Amino acid sequence: MSRLHRIKPSKLKFARKLRRPLTPPEQLLWARIRNRQLGGFKFRRQHPIGKYIADFCCAENKLIIELDGDSHADQIEYDEKRTNDLKQQGYTVIRFTNRNVKNGLENVIQTIWNECINREESK
Repeated sequence: MSRLHRIKPSKLKFARKLRRPLTPPEQLLWARIRNRQLGGFKFRRQHPIGKYIADFCCAENKLIIELDGDSHADQIEYDEKRTNDLKQQGYTVIRFTNRNVKNGLENVIQTIWNECINREESK
C-alpha cells in the first residue's frame, strides 16, 4: 500500500484545498524552496503527516517548516503539542513568523539550508 493511502481521504482533500490560497509570506518562501531550488532538496507544501498538515515538508530529511501568523494562547499551546507529536515521529520542526519571512527571507533560507545539510549529514 502506498504512503498516500495511509492518509485519511478527508485529510488529503483538505490538504489539497489548503494548497490553493497561499499567504504572501508563504508565496515568498515557496518561490525560493520549490522545484528543488534549495540544494536539490524537495519540499512539499501543505503536506499531510498523520493527523497534521505541515506548511512545508522536506520528507527525505523529515524536516518541517511552519509559518506562524499572529497567534493567541490557544494556538501557541496547540502548536507546541503538534511540534512535540511530530518530533516523536522523527521530524524536526522549524517555526518562523510571517514577519521573519517578510523582513529577513535570506536568513530564513539560510536557516532552512543549514538544517537540511545537518539532517543530511546525520543520516
